[in-house]
Amino acid sequence: MTQLIVHGGAGHGIADAERVRKEIALVLKAGMMRLQEQGSLEAVIQIVQGMEDNPIFNCGTGSTLNLDGEAEMDASVMTGDGRFGAVAALQRVRNPILVARKVMDETDHLLLVGDGALQFARRWGFVDWDSVTPERRKALEEMKEKGSPYFPHLHQHFKDTYSTVGAVARDDEGKLAVATSTGGITGKLPGRVGDSAICGAGTYACSWGAVSATGHGEEIMRHMLAFRTGQSMKFLKTSIAIQQSLMEKPAFRVGLIGIDWRGNVGLGYSTKAMAWGYSNDEKLVLF
Repeated sequence: MTQLIVHGGAGHGIADAERVRKEIALVLKAGMMRLQEQGSLEAVIQIVQGMEDNPIFNCGTGSTLNLDGEAEMDASVMTGDGRFGAVAALQRVRNPILVARKVMDETDHLLLVGDGALQFARRWGFVDWDSVTPERRKALEEMKEKGSPYFPHLHQHFKDTYSTVGAVARDDEGKLAVATSTGGITGKLPGRVGDSAICGAGTYACSWGAVSATGHGEEIMRHMLAFRTGQSMKFLKTSIAIQQSLMEKPAFRVGLIGIDWRGNVGLGYSTKAMAWGYSNDEKLVLF
């Protein structure tokens, strides 16, 4: 059975939840068609690309801004056979996930960052694109008005609101793939790289399962959360593996989605809410 699960961020609540549900349903339907026709990798790319083009999500167009008012974006993709590609602190590209795919397919590198990632994107024909929206500029100004942003725990300004997007798929051949994309945290220091671009932190796939994370990136990276969850799927169902990861560190402000090698799908979050959607050959379920 083909299966697809998506997240659109976790936090203290979901702003404009009805619209988010509608948009997740649309990308799930498009992703399921791609999953059935072309397999798991193409499906997760399709899903995340669609979310990057929708300014309601924090990725691609509509990414949050750093202290200098720039959109620096992170994205990665990984398959169950271990292939991985990522970009970080990438600016002025419409779809970072497509550049990450090129890194995976066209180089022997895993991660390109900053100007190097941008030069690579331009060489492959990705044209200049302004990802900054008026809404994100306003959010940055509001954050700055609350006081100095230079303090150790930047995320505390944002009431546990994280809106990274991700998708995990399993096709009818049992092949797994995962993709994750984000603009990061509003008011982050220029050059900050979050978990979404780090193999094993916010994105991971192996023979046993595939996982995408959303939440406080520094904590996710510190504990390599996606890797630990994916590896535990060798023996545990997805839902149990995710809950075990969340229970090991209750202070996490995170959300996880995943699918294991048996076809078990699961999700979990330690925040008050997480936007998510699930689809298989027979049904579509939304948060």
